[in-house]
Amino acid sequence: MTSVSSSAETRTGFAFAISAFLLWGLSPAFWKLLGSVPSKELLAHRVLWCALLMIPVLALGRQISDLRSLLGRPKTLATLLLTTTLIGCNWFFYIWAVATDRILHASLGYFINPLVNILLGMLFLGESLRPKQKVSVVIAALGVSLMTWKLGHLPWISLVLAVTFGFYGLLRKTVDATPEQGLVLETWLLSPIALLYLASLHGEGGPGGAWGHQGWTIDLLLVLTGAITAAPLLCFTHGARRLSLSMVGILQYIAPSCQFLLAVVVYGEPFGKVQLAAFVLIWIALGLFTVDAFRASRGRG
Repeated sequence: MTSVSSSAETRTGFAFAISAFLLWGLSPAFWKLLGSVPSKELLAHRVLWCALLMIPVLALGRQISDLRSLLGRPKTLATLLLTTTLIGCNWFFYIWAVATDRILHASLGYFINPLVNILLGMLFLGESLRPKQKVSVVIAALGVSLMTWKLGHLPWISLVLAVTFGFYGLLRKTVDATPEQGLVLETWLLSPIALLYLASLHGEGGPGGAWGHQGWTIDLLLVLTGAITAAPLLCFTHGARRLSLSMVGILQYIAPSCQFLLAVVVYGEPFGKVQLAAFVLIWIALGLFTVDAFRASRGRG
C-alpha cells in the first residue's frame, strides 16, 4: 500500500513540477508586455497582487486557522524569512534581465540551476543518483558548458538566478508549512517594503508610477502579475515536496529551454550550431533522467 501511494505521489509531483516549469518557461512573453514599467516598480506590484490573491486561496483551502499556528513557530518563520529574501532577489533580477533583453542570460541561469539543485540534494539531503541518472547529469553539464563557452563568459546574472532559486527550493522543501502558507508569509513579509516604495512613487513630489498613468491595459497586466507569480510557484513547491531535489533539478530544464526558444524564435536573440548542440544534449539528459525515474516509480508501484 505504501509503495502504491509513493508511486502516485511521484506521478503527482511530476505533474505539478512540469506545470510549474512550463509556466515559467513561457513567462517572458508576459513580462515583455510590461516592459514600460521599471523593474523595481514591477516587483512591488508583483509582491502586492500575489499577497492579495493568496488570501482567498487560503480561505478556499481552509488553511487560515493553520496559518495562525504557523506564526507561533520561530524556526519555521526564520526559514521563511530566508526564503523570502532569496525569492525576492530572484524575482527582481529575472524581471530586470527580461526588461534589458538578457533573456538568454536568464535562461542560462536556469540551465545551471538544475545542476545546483542536484548538488544541494546530495550535500544537504543525502540524495543519491542511479547510474543512468549520473550519466544524464554529465550530459546536461556538458550542454551547459557548451552554452557558457559560446557566450564567452559566465554572466553574473546567471549565477545569481541559479544560486538564489537553488537554495530557495532546498529550504522550501524542508520548511514545515504548506506551499500556500509559505507563499502567503513570503509575500506578506515583502509587502510593507513594496507598499512604501509605491507610496514614494505616487506621493507628493514623487515621479508617479505606471499604475493609472499608462492605460487600463497596463493596470490589468499589473493585477495579473499576482496570478503569474503564484501559480507556477505553488506548483513548484507542491512538486518539490513530492520529488527528490535531484529529480526536480533535471525537470527544471523545461523552463530555460522554453525561455531559450522564446529568446531566439520570438525576440531574435542569436542562435547558432553550438547552442543547438547544447540544447540537444540537455534534452537528451532530460529524457534519460525522466524515463529512468518513471521506470523506478513503476517498479515501486
